[in-house]
Amino acid sequence: MDPFSAVADPVRRELLRSLLAGPARVVDLAASRSISRPAVSRHLRLLVEAGLATVEDRGRERHYALDPAGLAPLQGLLDDLRPPPRLDERLLDGFDGLDLEVRRTVRDHRAEAPHRSRTTPDPHEETA
Repeated sequence: MDPFSAVADPVRRELLRSLLAGPARVVDLAASRSISRPAVSRHLRLLVEAGLATVEDRGRERHYALDPAGLAPLQGLLDDLRPPPRLDERLLDGFDGLDLEVRRTVRDHRAEAPHRSRTTPDPHEETA
């Protein structure tokens, strides 16, 4: 089953949310829902077929767990649908560095200005 079809059903989305807390048995997942245990088992089987959950047999019990790797196609679609940032954050980082350098250069020039005027004659200064 396609993972997009699997998450289209609200019961399966709730089962995925329950599995986020950790592996669980069918009986535990069915206990908190108003649907029958066989119905929960069918939904879990579809989640496994879609690659969104894994199942492990432990004796007579089946333990289901969330498979994060199966969520990649869903996350990819959500990432594709997210509008791009208006301005690349890396450019802002560059401007921060440039702003810092300009401020440092202005400060250094101001600090050197009195010293420079004593050693370098002003070319526009008139002499007697």
